[in-house]
Amino acid sequence: MIPIIDSLHSKRLFDMDDVIRIHRLIGAFAMAMNQIDLQREAIRLQSEGIPFCIVTVADARGSIPQEVGAKAIIGQNGLIYGTVGGGKIEVHACDRSRDLLAPTSDRKALLEHVNLHKDIGMTCAGEMTLLYEVSRPDFEWNVVIFGAGHVAQKLCRLLSELDCRITCFDTRGEWLDRLPDRARLQRRHVSNFAEGVEFIEHGAFVVVMTMGHTTDLPVLREIWKRKVSTAFIGTLGSDSKAAILRRELKEAGLPEDFIRSINCPIGEKFGNNTPPEIAVSVLAQLLRVRGQPR
Repeated sequence: MIPIIDSLHSKRLFDMDDVIRIHRLIGAFAMAMNQIDLQREAIRLQSEGIPFCIVTVADARGSIPQEVGAKAIIGQNGLIYGTVGGGKIEVHACDRSRDLLAPTSDRKALLEHVNLHKDIGMTCAGEMTLLYEVSRPDFEWNVVIFGAGHVAQKLCRLLSELDCRITCFDTRGEWLDRLPDRARLQRRHVSNFAEGVEFIEHGAFVVVMTMGHTTDLPVLREIWKRKVSTAFIGTLGSDSKAAILRRELKEAGLPEDFIRSINCPIGEKFGNNTPPEIAVSVLAQLLRVRGQPR
């Protein structure tokens, strides 16, 4: 029996089972706090477009260097946060994560069973099952918006409620400042809209809604010039603007198949011409296209 002094300074006795339970509770609390910090770090990395794996000790048997449930964040350059045990098992997890983060890999998750002695030469005789969950910008639904005007303000707010990553470009800092603060919404100030084209991720959905026709056109020309691979391109405007836009793109020498790929006017055919309802119609089209087989 172990004597413990309580808050009233009266002595009472705890047996070893009580001490073990208290120790486990403290350990569980510490792990829970660590998981909160890990999730914050994962959100930061996602918001900055940095690829990483979350590696979890999903199961274990025998002597192992870490608890079941432990997690680590591993990037292309190695360990970022947490640990799955250090030493050779962590080196192994880093190597496997780099393979999963390579551009040639299309795996979003991997469950791997590792015999610590036979597979990686550790003196521990245990076995660990590691779960790798891959987070890569090109695996996410990326929406790139050119223009932070009235419709974009509403659209960004709607998109920020969904599981997607949003990047909004504008030449006007004061309009970018009006956008909501969201972890998955990135504001990018540019001197001209076409500068933002080089930052479009492969397979992104691109929405062009700048101040008008004259600033939309250079963005579309630059997308074609750089041969950006997009899943969707849409431009805000009326039927008459669409006709002018297509004519001027054709006169600029852009191919017909690229011109036909531009959705103008963007949005489903419902609602009125107020910014909130236009934004809802644009979001509806984006969701419909996203749900179609590629």
